[in-house]
Amino acid sequence: MCRSRAFPPEETGLSTQGKLFLRALSGETCERPPFWLMRQAGRYLPEYRATRAQAGSFLDLCYNPELAVEVTLQPLRRYGMDAAILFSDILVVPHALGQKLDYLEGEGPKLDPVRSAGELNRLSGAHLRERLAPVYETVRRLSSAIPETTALIGFAGSPWTVAAYMVEGGGSKEFAQVKSWAYRDPAGFGALIDLVVDATAEHLGAQIEAGAEAVQLFDSWAGVLPAPEFRRWVIEPTRRIVARLKERHPGVPVIGFPRQAGVLYADYAVEAGVDALGLDTAVPVDWAALALQTKLPVQGNLDPLMLVAGGEALASAAREILTKLSGGPFVFNLGHGVVQHTPPEHVGQLAALIRAWPTLSA
Repeated sequence: MCRSRAFPPEETGLSTQGKLFLRALSGETCERPPFWLMRQAGRYLPEYRATRAQAGSFLDLCYNPELAVEVTLQPLRRYGMDAAILFSDILVVPHALGQKLDYLEGEGPKLDPVRSAGELNRLSGAHLRERLAPVYETVRRLSSAIPETTALIGFAGSPWTVAAYMVEGGGSKEFAQVKSWAYRDPAGFGALIDLVVDATAEHLGAQIEAGAEAVQLFDSWAGVLPAPEFRRWVIEPTRRIVARLKERHPGVPVIGFPRQAGVLYADYAVEAGVDALGLDTAVPVDWAALALQTKLPVQGNLDPLMLVAGGEALASAAREILTKLSGGPFVFNLGHGVVQHTPPEHVGQLAALIRAWPTLSA
C-alpha cells in the first residue's frame, strides 16, 4: 500500500511489515494516510454514554476490562480507524502509586495534592503492575478483538503533565503550584519526576507485553514551560522513558505529543528519542512539513472544533492537512481530542474523506 520510505528501516529499527498505521510510523509515505482520533472513544457516541452508565463511574469503566474493550471497539465499528487506542486514563499511574483520585461529574479529576519532597513517602511504585492489572487485561483482550488490519496503541501521560495533575490536585490554568515547586526546589521536584518516569516506563512496558503495538506519550501541558524548563522537565524525562522502552522493546514505536510546544517541537523531535511526533492544532502544517516531517513521521493536527462544524469547513481544513503532509510519513489525527458535542456523522464525513484521498502518483 505504500509508495516509498522516507527513512530506511535500518535507521528506524522498526518493522515495515503489516498494518498501515505501523508502516507510516516506520517512515513510509503511504498512498492513503492511516488515521485515528484522540479521544475517539468518548461521550460524543451514544453507545459510549450507555456503556459509561452501565459501568457506574469513569474509574470503574477504566478498570473493567469487558467494558473498556467495548468502548475501545465502538468507534472502530462506526468508522474503521486504522488504529485503536486503549481506553484508559493518564491518571491511573498516580492512582496506582497511591494518590487518592476521584472524578467528579462536571468537574474533572480531583487528586489529593503532593506539594513537597517530604510528601513523596505517600507514594510507591512497588505494586503498580498489580494495581493496574485490569488495564493490561484490557490490552490483552483488545489484541485479539480488533480487526487484523487495525493496530493497537497503548499510552501514558508524560511525566511533566502527570506531575502537574499530582501537584495541582487536578486541572489548572496557571499551574502555579507545580511551577513554583519546580522553580523553587528542582531537586525535590526532580524526585517526583523520577518516580513518575519509573512508573510510566513500567506501565508502558506492561502494555506492550500485553499486546500494544505502539505507544503514545501525552504531554498535554508541555507548552506552559519556558524553554530551559521545557528541556529539563519535558524532553529529558521523555528521553529516559523512550530509552528504557527501546532497550526492552526495540521494535515498538513511541509517539510523543508535547502539546503547545510551539517552536520547541523542533528540539523535542531531535532530542526526545521518539519515533513519531503528534502535532497540536496550532502547529502550521507548512512549517511542520519542512522542520519536523523531514526528521520523523508526524501525526495530526485537525482542530477538533472543525469536527463540530462539519460540512465544507471540515472538508477544506482536512484537505489542506492531507495536501501538505501526505507527501511524507504521516498519520491523520486531531490536534487534541474529540469534544463531547461532536456530531457522530461529522466523524463519518472525515473518515470517508481520508479513505477517498487520491492515490499518490508513482
